[in-house]
Amino acid sequence: MSLLEISHLTTKFETQQGTVSAVRDVSYHLEEGEVLGIVGESGSGKIVGMIFQDPMTFLNPILKIGIQMTEGIRKHQNCSKKEAEAKAIELMRQVGIPSPEKRLDQYPFEFSGGMRQRIIIATALACDPKLIIADEPTTALDVTVQAQILELLEQLKEEMGLSILFISHDMRVVYQLCDRVMIMKDGTIVESGDVDTVYFSPQHEYTKELLEAAGIGEDEA
Repeated sequence: MSLLEISHLTTKFETQQGTVSAVRDVSYHLEEGEVLGIVGESGSGKIVGMIFQDPMTFLNPILKIGIQMTEGIRKHQNCSKKEAEAKAIELMRQVGIPSPEKRLDQYPFEFSGGMRQRIIIATALACDPKLIIADEPTTALDVTVQAQILELLEQLKEEMGLSILFISHDMRVVYQLCDRVMIMKDGTIVESGDVDTVYFSPQHEYTKELLEAAGIGEDEA
């Protein structure tokens, strides 16, 4: 049985211009330990959300990191403040944040962009999930930091047996991290399969256009 199964999902919004179908009859599954990439243009219906593109939209700038990390731990794991802080420190250490004991009393602005993204990843891991949903988690980062975050996600997948739903518009990043990929356009899945098949034997014209825009061609197979 799949870890996650979505069957015939349709999402609609009412606007002044009429009804907008953001997602139209979408079905997919995610297996344990698998990374599934969802690729598409903005507004194609691909966004879910858990590890966010911009950590500052998730982190409260006026609250210390320790408060923000331990709130969920205390609520969902019924533990003391001291126990929650100990787990937060261990999580920060796990995602490669130096001197984690000191970080509890710092504010988000005292962290670099890459470190803030690591805080978000650590927070997402706080309740020992089997599934991580990553909504364009590397888009706001420079290339070097982006590579570090991708390496961290791959490491966590291997160490913890995580499944990852990875949402992105970056075809190269998806190819680097994911086992399978879904290409979405206008709220529907236009093509899906393992990354090698989709990338080097694309069937849909929109997939071909995305690959061409990313500078990925069949000669790279």
